[in-house]
Amino acid sequence: MQGTVKAFDAQTRSGSIFFDDGSELGFGAEAFDAGGLRLLRFGQRVNLAVTDGVITVITLSTFPLPG
Repeated sequence: MQGTVKAFDAQTRSGSIFFDDGSELGFGAEAFDAGGLRLLRFGQRVNLAVTDGVITVITLSTFPLPG
């Protein structure tokens, strides 16, 4: 699944994602840490793993999701 970064707080390592259908979903530090990233910027395209309505992994769209 893909989306676009709406907001990211480097201090808390959390933020929110806009999906192509216009919906929005927040993510926590656990999802950010699972993707192995250092930073996200507003407007970046990202790959996401979502389980039961919760983002569990977030990484750049050019990177594969960790297995």
